[in-house]
Amino acid sequence: QVQLVESGGGLVQAGGSLRLSCAASGRTDTYSTTGWFRQIRDQEREFVAAIKWNGYIPSYADSVKGRFTISRDSARNTVFLQMNSLKPEDTAVYYCARTGSETSVFRLRATSAYDYWGQGTQVTVSS
Repeated sequence: QVQLVESGGGLVQAGGSLRLSCAASGRTDTYSTTGWFRQIRDQEREFVAAIKWNGYIPSYADSVKGRFTISRDSARNTVFLQMNSLKPEDTAVYYCARTGSETSVFRLRATSAYDYWGQGTQVTVSS
């Protein structure tokens, strides 16, 4: 099993920044991918960004390109999401997720590609 713990969420004014962290523990696969998703109330979880085991970043959601940056610290088994120029529409619960093995880049925007999920962290952006 793999455990994921997110942190770093909170309340910030529009235009501000937050840095989310996702720490992984347990039986993590060397070739896995970590993704960030977000969910607004009862809507479906939306893909934000993903980073593969080798540091390759396949894509960002169009809504966050140029504002959010995903990165990793392999030694600490932690993935980060730096969020700048935040907007009220970025308000959501942010989840990190991890695949159980190597996964095609063509699947990484889908929640079904991920085997493990964190508990989520709330991000609220006030106008």
